[in-house]
Amino acid sequence: MLPRFCFLRSVASLTMRAFSRGPVSLQGKAPDMSEGNTHLLVSNVRNRLREIVGASTNWRDHQQALADRLSLSNQLAGSQDELPVRRMKDSYIEVHLPLGTDPTLREKYLNYHKGVRFGRILEDLDSLAVLICYSHTHNKALQRSPLSIVTALVDKIDMRKQVIHPDCDIKFTGHVTWVGKTSIEAKMHMSQYHDGAYTPVLDATFVMVARDPENKRAAFVNPLKPEGPEEEELFQQGEINKMRRIELSTASLLKVAPTAEERKIVHSLFLNTLDTKTVSFRSRVLPPNSVWMEDAKVKGLEICHPQERNIFNRIFGGFLMRKAYELGWANACAYGGCRPNLIAVDDILFQKPVEIGSLLLLSSQVCYTEGNYIQVRVHTEVLDPLTRHHNTTNVFHFTFVTDKDVPNIVPQSYGESMLYLDGKRHFNQTLESQ
Repeated sequence: MLPRFCFLRSVASLTMRAFSRGPVSLQGKAPDMSEGNTHLLVSNVRNRLREIVGASTNWRDHQQALADRLSLSNQLAGSQDELPVRRMKDSYIEVHLPLGTDPTLREKYLNYHKGVRFGRILEDLDSLAVLICYSHTHNKALQRSPLSIVTALVDKIDMRKQVIHPDCDIKFTGHVTWVGKTSIEAKMHMSQYHDGAYTPVLDATFVMVARDPENKRAAFVNPLKPEGPEEEELFQQGEINKMRRIELSTASLLKVAPTAEERKIVHSLFLNTLDTKTVSFRSRVLPPNSVWMEDAKVKGLEICHPQERNIFNRIFGGFLMRKAYELGWANACAYGGCRPNLIAVDDILFQKPVEIGSLLLLSSQVCYTEGNYIQVRVHTEVLDPLTRHHNTTNVFHFTFVTDKDVPNIVPQSYGESMLYLDGKRHFNQTLESQ
C-alpha cells in the first residue's frame, strides 16, 4: 500500500481525471463560475445549506425553522435499503474563492504577514464537507432534508504547499468517497490559480455523521456504489481509514499502558532531568536547550454568541477549528521564536456539540518537539458557570515546522509524559504519511 501522503496526492489527480468539468482558462484570473449545484462561490455555500435544511439568517426565524424541522422525522428512512444508491460523481462539488478578483473578500482572509488566514480555510472546508454530504443524500421529492449532517472527525489535512497567495483565486473540489450506514467520508482538494494554472495546496478527509431532524439519534444515508477501479480504490481506502481509526482508539494511552519502547523513552526523559548532585527522585533539573512542558501552554476563552451558530443552532465546527488553529499557531510561534508553517492537521475529534451561550475554554500545549518540528495539542472544553462542570468538546492536533531547530520539550509528571508520547505518535504518523 502507498504511504498515506502519497496516496492523497494520487487521489487529487484521480478526482480531477474522473470529474473534470473542462479546460481551465489561462488568463490572469480563474474562469467565471456559474451558480449551479456543482459550481458555487464560497460565499454561497452556507446559504445553500440553509436552503437545504430550511434555516434562516434571522435569529428568531432561525429558531422557529428548527422547531418546524421536528415534523420531518417521518421522512427518515427506516433502513439503508430503502434509499437509492448514489455514485461518487453525484456528490461532486466545485467551489471558488475569488481572492484575486474580490478585494473586499480578500480583507477577510488576509493575515498580518500578507498571507491567507488558514483558520478561514478550515471554516470553508467544514462547510463544504457538509454540503458534499447533503448532495449525496439529496432527495428531489423533498423540499427540505430531514437529515442533520454534522462533522464527526477531521481525519487528516495534508499541506502540499506552504505558501497560499492572498491575491490569487482558490478552488475547492470534493466528493463522497466512502459511506457506512450512518456516516460519510468526504475528500476535498484545494488548489490556487497562480502563474496561469491551478496548483495543489492541500488534501483533506472529513468524516460526517447523519442524524435525525433534532440531531439526537443516528439516521441512515444512501449507500455508495463505486464505478471503475479508481473509485474502488478510493472506497477501499475509506474502509482502511475506518479500521485505522478503530485501532488507534483501541491503543489510546487513555485506555492502555504505553508500549515497552515508549516506557523506555519516558524513563530516559526522567533520568535526563535528575540532579546528579543529590540522590533524590524529587530533585529535577531542566537540561540545556529545553523547556518544561508546563511552561509551553497558551490558553484562551470564547463566549459563544449566536453569530457563530451553524444551521442546527449549535456553534459552527469550522469556527471551533479556526479558533483552535490560531491558538495552536500562536503557541508554536511563541515557543519556536519564529513564524511556524503548518504541515498537517490530524485526528480532530468532535466529541460533543457546543451550545450557543457556552463559555468555551481552549488550552494549547506544545507536547512534542523534534529538530525544527513542533507538535501542538489543543483541548477545548465547555464550562458551565452555574455548576462549574467542565466537559471536553474537541481535541485538535497540529504539526508545525520552523526555519530553525527549537528547544526540546520536557515532561515532568506522568500525565505530561503521556501527552508527550501521544504527541510523538501523531508526529510519527504525519512523517510516515509524507
